[in-house]
Amino acid sequence: MEESAFKYSVLASGSSGNVFYLESPQKKILVDAGLSGKKIENLLSQVDRNIADIDALLITHEHKDHVAGLGVLARKYKFDLYANQETWNAIGESCGKIAPEQKNVFEMGKTLTFGDLDIESFGVSHDAAAPQFYKFMKDGKSFVMLTDTGYVSDRMIGTIENADAYLMESNHDIEILRMGGYPWRIKQRILSDHGHLSNEDGAKAAIDVIGVKTKKIFLGHRSQQNNIKELAHMTMVNTLMQNDIDARNEVMVFDTSHIEASPLFNI
Repeated sequence: MEESAFKYSVLASGSSGNVFYLESPQKKILVDAGLSGKKIENLLSQVDRNIADIDALLITHEHKDHVAGLGVLARKYKFDLYANQETWNAIGESCGKIAPEQKNVFEMGKTLTFGDLDIESFGVSHDAAAPQFYKFMKDGKSFVMLTDTGYVSDRMIGTIENADAYLMESNHDIEILRMGGYPWRIKQRILSDHGHLSNEDGAKAAIDVIGVKTKKIFLGHRSQQNNIKELAHMTMVNTLMQNDIDARNEVMVFDTSHIEASPLFNI
């Protein structure tokens, strides 16, 4: 690996479970553990990585599709865990007992250094205790995770603009959601400012944040019930094209899966 690079894989992204992997020459990081420990081990093996080598696991918020495997992995592999205090409070005993010495506080809006990686947390608008996502930085390169937010504020844009690559939420198609079988209160939650970005909202957010460095956008947290992969992809590509961004050569758009890891990409 080049000394200036880091690599990453979207191991799983969707309403049923979320796990992200990133490695630098010095550190191997997981973000979220929203599937069973066994499934996460298998996803890592798809990119030829061993979960026993993980240095730290960062948590975005306490919802089950982000922490389902947290307790099992923490107890089995003993790696360091990071979340803000409100999220730790919200998790409580729901993941079983976790050794206090494994729990570290990563305050919202702060930047922590992990070996040769700087990681900045930023708050999002979601119906959790204190949801936060992460920007990974090394040698002038950056990757941003942004899902589980009802909207993208100017403050968020200022934090995450002009990254080299993004995991950007494309959760639902508004009409499919409205016509679907979810109870009305759940539809209201998803559509609210504390819910999830639609395909259109995710595409608009991408236009607001991409810059001259941006080369890749991964479409994240797609609902299996309220979206269609091809529709999410087309919405992002068409929005980029309409804003004079070449979505075939300049900024590449990638789909993600809730069951299959993406390749390991170089930043």
